[in-house]
Amino acid sequence: MTSHVIPGLADRLALAEIVAREAGAMALDYFKRRETLVIETKKDLQDVVSIADRDVETLIRARFAETYPTDGVLGEEYGLTSGTSGFIWVIDPIDGTSPFVNGMPNWCISIALLHGNIPVVGVIAAPCHDELYAGALGMGATLNGKRLTLDPERNIRNAVTGIGANSHVPPAVVARMVEELLDAGGNFIRNGSGALMLAYVAAGRLVGYYEPYMHAWDCLAGYCLVKEAGGWFHPFPTEGEALTKGAKVLAVAPGAIDDLRKIAGV
Repeated sequence: MTSHVIPGLADRLALAEIVAREAGAMALDYFKRRETLVIETKKDLQDVVSIADRDVETLIRARFAETYPTDGVLGEEYGLTSGTSGFIWVIDPIDGTSPFVNGMPNWCISIALLHGNIPVVGVIAAPCHDELYAGALGMGATLNGKRLTLDPERNIRNAVTGIGANSHVPPAVVARMVEELLDAGGNFIRNGSGALMLAYVAAGRLVGYYEPYMHAWDCLAGYCLVKEAGGWFHPFPTEGEALTKGAKVLAVAPGAIDDLRKIAGV
């Protein structure tokens, strides 16, 4: 499937970039006065949310509804709103809420667009770093307007891999994946935002990102970016109810595909 068979894709990408910048500005304003935010926990004490998450998602939903009222929307805070156009926006208003509320810059706004069950637009805004990652099917990926192209010479031994973990994943599984990565000659970081680390894969800063359990709103924008920069991703189940459930996430640069697929077991 190429971009010319998806009418309106370039327009939706352009709008997603505008909305991501606006949402990023709102989130950054909240970040600068985060001491005033009431922080709540979700299912466990590490899974936090604030009014910033909800207000940013409300803004994003409103902007898309104005221009594309028949598009579906899936957001982390307010769930799935069905549409009739065949497009579904998949958004995480603030990925990395824990870094956000604790005063660390590793958080982002993640906006993806699904069509035919595949991610065809990915936009990630990292306001603290003044960075905007943007890509669409067949159109390539950019960082602040500069084209991203992955280096095939980079692998797990001469570059760094991102990993993620959460309460859905048993500690022994996390320990095993770290051990296997180190045994294979690699090293890793975890910055608290899976979406941002996926953007870093697209930018060539990380050679791959693996998390055993992630949601669609955390990964689909980054998947589109990585693919358009020349990388590979393990497909995320997007049909029916599977879209709202978690699944294994792996996105890698060309030189790390075999090693990281082995570690991830895919």
